[in-house]
Amino acid sequence: MPPAQQQHYGPQFEGQDHRMHQPWFQYSQCNGKKKALCIGINYAGTSAELRGCHNDARNVQRFGYQMDDIVVLLDGLPNPRQWPTKQNIIAAMQWLVRDARPNDSLFFHYSGHGGQTKDTDGDEADGHDETIYPMDFEQAGHIIDDEMHAIMVQPLPPGCRLTAIFDCCHSGSALDLPYIYSTEGKIKEPNLAAEAGQGLLGAVSSYARGDMSGVFSGVKGLVGLATGSNKKAAEHAKRTKTSPADVISWSGCKDTQTSADTSEAGQATGAMSWAFIESLSRQPQQSYQQLLQSIRDLLASKYSQKPQLSSSHPMDVNVIFIA
Repeated sequence: MPPAQQQHYGPQFEGQDHRMHQPWFQYSQCNGKKKALCIGINYAGTSAELRGCHNDARNVQRFGYQMDDIVVLLDGLPNPRQWPTKQNIIAAMQWLVRDARPNDSLFFHYSGHGGQTKDTDGDEADGHDETIYPMDFEQAGHIIDDEMHAIMVQPLPPGCRLTAIFDCCHSGSALDLPYIYSTEGKIKEPNLAAEAGQGLLGAVSSYARGDMSGVFSGVKGLVGLATGSNKKAAEHAKRTKTSPADVISWSGCKDTQTSADTSEAGQATGAMSWAFIESLSRQPQQSYQQLLQSIRDLLASKYSQKPQLSSSHPMDVNVIFIA
């Protein structure tokens, strides 16, 4: 099980208060309040129509949440307040994280279309932000990963869990979490915590307060140089998107891949949503590394997409996954 005490990482260094500091985060024990938001968009009657997204949302809904603790948005429902419009999605995201406390367990699931758009703040190594598409995207536009991170990750206190599942194309870093893991349990890109020093501490401290101006001033010239290379983009992401909250994202594929809208056991479904539920149904207690591997194994025989695991902090992937 995840340890209850604060988890420190990276080097110690002297802060502006002349005391020694070290970056830290806190796992959630997931024994507090539970809330969930499930979004399924089939885009019925359009050229972009999908078949399995409603089923994905309903299947996750049945995965252990009380009706009072879950919001489900589906296009085609009688009540327009339950439609996954851009306005309703953002309002529901805000509801999900409102009044969040340590040891709470929040769950976000999105099944629909995903895409990419040009990155404007230098935190993407490939130069593209990831996006999701509300049912009214042609009028209202898409929602980019920076927005979702600002709404659902930034407000969370240390020790609060948010588990997100993105079953959509180009979703590898859809929540802008800077630590991405391989099936061997290793962070795919260099762990900047070991070399960030005081700049990272200042950025993390400002981030926790919601002071984004403090984040950017804390990293000084590094922000201005972030667009120069993949490494600098990764450094920028870690300095501005690391969080002491316990945020985990499972995505259906890499940023460069598509996710399948398919059929399993005679039911239309997203491949990632099916594999996630199937894996935990077969073996409810798995570590993060085991779950990532088992989901990939389920998909590998039929699909080319490679699900991704990312987090808001460096974590021990041998810890048992709970939500």
